[in-house]
Amino acid sequence: MHLDHPVITPHRHTYSAEPLRGDSSRRALRIGLGGPVGSGKTATVAALCRALRDELSIAVVTNDIYTREDAESLLREAVLPPERITAVETGACPHTAIRDDISANLEAVEQLEETLRAVDLVLIESGGDNLTATFSRGLVDAQVFVIDVASGDDIPRKGGPGITTADLLVVNKTDLAPYVGADLDTMASDARRQRGDLPVAFTSLTQPDGIRPVADWVSRRLAAWRTGAAA
Repeated sequence: MHLDHPVITPHRHTYSAEPLRGDSSRRALRIGLGGPVGSGKTATVAALCRALRDELSIAVVTNDIYTREDAESLLREAVLPPERITAVETGACPHTAIRDDISANLEAVEQLEETLRAVDLVLIESGGDNLTATFSRGLVDAQVFVIDVASGDDIPRKGGPGITTADLLVVNKTDLAPYVGADLDTMASDARRQRGDLPVAFTSLTQPDGIRPVADWVSRRLAAWRTGAAA
């Protein structure tokens, strides 16, 4: 599906893309996290929850094709109370449920917001996909795309919509660079060439507070959302 192709969603969900609720209050900021299999999406979600849960009301929606594996991993790690984590089984290629037919994810998000009432941030994790994975703007307000050093330092220069258009590109597992022969400077340079002024964060989630660059970006995005600057 071409990125310029219009996304069609059921009519009863069209209000979900609007930043304001029916009572004119601002709904939760929705951030999607996509990226290839094994890049560290679930670990990034878990680390964000740990870093921000004391200051924000957070909920999570995970996507897997036929299982609830990622949600169950987050539940085992107790990154949030169980009622704040839910799963969507897409039954098809992961990008279908985050870009083409987003109704199942919208239902999951809306149910969480209705049940929990006051929610600041909803993290929506895609199932593992390729460099073409993008979220519908009817589902999320911003997209994070996660790649990892172990997949090769040529990944940023390969481009693809996930790398070139995501609001934040995360280059994860930087601690593995010496062991896989990856050049982080090359990855940074290639990412800048592909993304222009769009931000890039390098992370190592095995390090203390290794999620901090991403957590700080999320906090800034939420602050802008609350003031209406990032509608």
